[in-house]
Amino acid sequence: MNQIEAFVEIDAPPDVVWDALIAFDTYPEWDPLTRTIEGVAVDATGGSERSDAFAYRPRPIGPTVVAAEPPRRLAWHDRLVVPFAFDRYHEFHLEPIGDGRRTRLLQRETVRGALAGLAFDEARLERAFVAMNEAIATRAERRITA
Repeated sequence: MNQIEAFVEIDAPPDVVWDALIAFDTYPEWDPLTRTIEGVAVDATGGSERSDAFAYRPRPIGPTVVAAEPPRRLAWHDRLVVPFAFDRYHEFHLEPIGDGRRTRLLQRETVRGALAGLAFDEARLERAFVAMNEAIATRAERRITA
């Protein structure tokens, strides 16, 4: 099992960070791992549904949203076509801090499977997660000042 985590504290409440996080049409503008996003991430009730909204690269089978708990947690599971070859579990946790006007955002990815050691580039992913967190923070903080 390989895991990477990145934290950031954001000067915006969790609901504003959540809105920035689920603005999927903007991901190609700021996310270094995602170039295109298609589909719907979360249904109107906040439940899980199959979605290609989180695909980092085109695949025949897209990720499955396994948790959507506004404004606290968003998670999905993705795998290379064969189970246990390369399985990814990606999640965002939003925690109110201080008086609730700020948010601590955790982004975590856990990779398992026979190919995990070959495909998991910890240094590259850590840089990408830090950049993603900073971009989410910037977008959320702009929403506060707008």
